[in-house]
This record gives sequence, C-alpha cells and structure tokens, in this order.
Amino acid sequence: MLTYIARRLIMTVPILGIVAVFAFLLMRLAPGDPAVIMAGDTASPEQIAEIRRGLGLDQPLLAQFFRWLTLLLQGDLGVSLHSHKPVAEMVAGRIGPTLSLATTTMIFTIMVAIPMGTYAAWARGRASDRLVMALAVLGFSTPVFVTGYVLIYIFSLKAGWFPVQGYASLASDPLRFVQTITLPTLALSTVYIALVARIARSSILEVLGEDYIRTARAKGVPERRVFLRHALRNASVPIVTVIGSGAAFLIGGVVVTESVFNIPGLGRLVVEAVLARDYPLIQALLLLLSAIYIFINLAVDVLYTVFDPRIRY
Repeated sequence: MLTYIARRLIMTVPILGIVAVFAFLLMRLAPGDPAVIMAGDTASPEQIAEIRRGLGLDQPLLAQFFRWLTLLLQGDLGVSLHSHKPVAEMVAGRIGPTLSLATTTMIFTIMVAIPMGTYAAWARGRASDRLVMALAVLGFSTPVFVTGYVLIYIFSLKAGWFPVQGYASLASDPLRFVQTITLPTLALSTVYIALVARIARSSILEVLGEDYIRTARAKGVPERRVFLRHALRNASVPIVTVIGSGAAFLIGGVVVTESVFNIPGLGRLVVEAVLARDYPLIQALLLLLSAIYIFINLAVDVLYTVFDPRIRY
C-alpha cells in the first residue's frame, strides 16, 4: 500500500509539470499585455518598457518559463497585477471559505445521495423509485446558479431563515457559520447528489444480480443486511469513483456558488482575477485547483483497497 501511494505521488509530478506548462503558455498567449495593465492607461512607453523588464517579459519565452518555474518551486507565486499584493497571501486568505463549502458539500452529498440510491435500488420499479430518479434528473439538469437563486428567494427573502449573502468562519462564529453555509451547500450539492445517487442505484442493482446475493438470501440473511453488508459494500468502488470524478463539478460549481452567495473564497477570486486579467493570480489558482483535483483522484485510488480487499496493487 505505502509503495503504491509513493509511486502515485511520484506520478503526479509530471502531471503537475504539464499543468504548469499549460498555465504558463495560456497566460503568455492570451491577448493583452501585463505590463500595460500594470502601468495603467496614463503610463508612458518608457514606463511600460521598465515594467516589462522588471517582470522579465523582454526575455525569450523559454527564459521566462524557467524564471517563473524557479520562483514557483521557491513558493513565490508572484505579485498580483491588480492589487499589487503577493499572490500566495491572497490565495491563503481566500482558501478557508472554499474548503469549508467543499467539505460541507461533500459530507452532505454522501449522507443524502447514497441512501437515496440504495433506497431507489431496493424499491426498483415502484413509484418511489421513479420519484427518486425524477428528482435526480431534475437536480442534475438545473444549473447551480438557478438553484441558488431559488433557495435565496424561498428561504431568505420569503421565510427569512437564512441570510441572503455573506460568510462567517466556523472559528469566529459557529452559529453564523451554519446560517451562511447552509444555502450554498444545498445549491452546490444538488448536481452532485443527483450524479452520485444515480450511480449508486445502478451499481447496487448490478451487484444484486450476482450469485452470492442470491446465496445470501437463500440462507435467510435479512434483506437489510443483504443491502448494507453485501450489496452496498461491493458496489462501493463505482460509487467512490464517481464521488472522486465528480470533484470536477464541485470545483466548477464553487466558482458560481460563491459568486451567487457573495462568499469571499477562491471561486470569487477566480472571477475577479479573470475580469482583471491578473495573470499571476490566474496561474496560481489554475495550479492550485488542478493539484486539488489530482490529489482527490489519488485518494480515490487508495480508497479502492479499503472498500474492496480483492483489489491489490
């Protein structure tokens, strides 16, 4: 197990290297001159040229890449072109709300989607099964921002149960944290729940057709134990896979959700960086989000051996 984890960690290095090259080239080939943006509209050509020299933009592309990569390996993500603050400091100040939202969404999704999928598999062909799958299709088809605005209208503007926008950290005010994180979590988890529930249902139904399930039932094993001990455990690998691959929905949905609910996280920071053409900040966020996605998939691969002892690496 440890050997496999170490090997997979080593394999992430070239993947992150490819992402770094892509991020560097994407920013260099994009329209617009960072020096002009940084200097402002009133800057003289001499001032722009001086900024270009300071940023190293007057050097060959390969020299620029190695200079940027060297600073990156030293933990220097550069300076924001818009706010003139260190990019690492800006990212560190925004990562807390995003991690909180992603964690609550993941936990809520697992708590709701797996029981939904299991129940739909148990009630296959019944009205309750069709209802669960209809809700899943509706949830998967509805954009996150639409769900967010509907939740705001019902539970904030009409009922007054939750604040419309804003965020409070768990450490500063636990009650306020619950109030501000509930609606964003519900909005972001809608698509995720629908995806996981559908996969859980189909995986469990496939397992229920296996010979050992029929043998367990023939031996008089209670139906509840058949589902929880045998069917769900053996159907866990596809479910864990879709939870990990669904992290792409989670990362993309964070950007929209944080904009709708005015949460000062990485999603809002992505929007602000793109609108301002803040190249160093965009590069740092692209690398960070890519690394998170890569390590989530690494964790999924490791969990395979936990849920299914037959898998060995």
